[in-house]
Amino acid sequence: MENEVVEPKQKLKLLAQVGLLMGPFLSMMDSNIVNVALPDIAKGLSSNLTDAQWIVSGYMLALAACLAVSAYLAKRFGTLYVYRICLLGFTAGSAFGALSTSMSMLIIARIVQGLLGAPLIPLAMSMIFGGGEKSNNQDIPPVLGMMLFFAPAIGPTIGGVFLHYFDWSSVFWINVPIGLLGFLFIFSMPKPMYHAGDPSVRFDPLGLILLSGGLTLGVFGSSRGPIDGWAAGQCWPYWAGGALLLVLYVAWAAKKKNPAVDLKLLRSGYTALSIMLCALTSVIMFSMIVIIPLFMENVQGKSPLTAGLTIFPQALITGMGTVIGGQFSKRYGVRVSTVVGLTFLTIGSALLLVINQNSASWLIAILLLFRGLGIGLVIQPLLSAILQGLNEKENADANTLFNISERIGGAAGVALVITYLQARLQVRLDDAKHTGGSPQDVMKNAEVIGFHDTFLLLTFLAFIGLLAAVIFLRKKAWNSVADSTLSQTTGK
Repeated sequence: MENEVVEPKQKLKLLAQVGLLMGPFLSMMDSNIVNVALPDIAKGLSSNLTDAQWIVSGYMLALAACLAVSAYLAKRFGTLYVYRICLLGFTAGSAFGALSTSMSMLIIARIVQGLLGAPLIPLAMSMIFGGGEKSNNQDIPPVLGMMLFFAPAIGPTIGGVFLHYFDWSSVFWINVPIGLLGFLFIFSMPKPMYHAGDPSVRFDPLGLILLSGGLTLGVFGSSRGPIDGWAAGQCWPYWAGGALLLVLYVAWAAKKKNPAVDLKLLRSGYTALSIMLCALTSVIMFSMIVIIPLFMENVQGKSPLTAGLTIFPQALITGMGTVIGGQFSKRYGVRVSTVVGLTFLTIGSALLLVINQNSASWLIAILLLFRGLGIGLVIQPLLSAILQGLNEKENADANTLFNISERIGGAAGVALVITYLQARLQVRLDDAKHTGGSPQDVMKNAEVIGFHDTFLLLTFLAFIGLLAAVIFLRKKAWNSVADSTLSQTTGK
């Protein structure tokens, strides 16, 4: 079946853009908003925190399993058709979660949210970037960029505010009106703006089993690593088995004519490194969304609401950074924008070494702003370059690969960072036992140093990314890709 080609002058209506943005916003926000509500949920449902953790794990595992099938669904049944079903189903799952009267019901609702929320981002990105023989709009629209990076950062803030004034069900009810409005708004989508589906697309059951199974086992093993230990029997068979299945999928996809997710884009070292840099940036971003609230609540004794509000300015700047990144890369090129962004990210992570148990919340909020700006300068230009000139089917595969690296790679990376934090805290606390002075002050100071060790790790990771970008951007082949993107975005 031939797809209708988008005319370059055709633009999405405002309502259609809002409708397409609401799905990704809900999916990204729900990755973090529920975390802060776990104690209240456990208490409200007469359960314990161990069982409540499955509310988070169930969502992430379902999301990992369904991300793998997103590209196939888009190519076979059409982007808008699948998006509508997923958005409506995600909204229904949210309502089911809010009405849950037991932990089992709530976990099932979260699995439904994860399964139907996984395709929302790649599908929305495919439609916003355009369809047809070649994608015509290769810049991330400013509002989409803000939503993609604002939503996960704002989750803890919204969760803290709602829990302060309402009960735990409010973090699920908030999704219902947003999801319903989004579902209604996307009916204003013009037909030529989306892929209608292609019955000739072949189903790849073995590929989907390998990819979905690998991602699911890998995420589960990673989530248990910080809790049970990475070498524990409850953990290592899962992440090791997941890694094995992913390796088998790579081998399968290399031989298969139409694999579940085509990996041929990764044959270009420049594209592969771009995705790696995006994933690394996400790890550094999401780690801080977890670590800063832990520091403020456990070391400084601040409330979850205060911790959430402290992160809020970084969320705004992160979203604005995508807009700035687009304009900056148009003027100076993708290579310069990426290096400048990673420089900001490195400096911003290093600046957090000045905070201690007495640091004011406003100071922490200001120091986080540098990191927020750097994230937008890195990911927005790189993603635009990755998607440059792809047709409809390639766009679906590229968006799926990007989201797998961002969300699944990010989850595994954050788990490793949290494990490192736990290890350094234990080492510093053990060392502090042999130090004189007030036991309380000594312990608090040891905790601060443990967090500083983790800030140093994130600074080092950002610096490694910066070095990789500098070396990578010296390559002539990437320079031509960057210049091509620059010329098309500027119209020269």
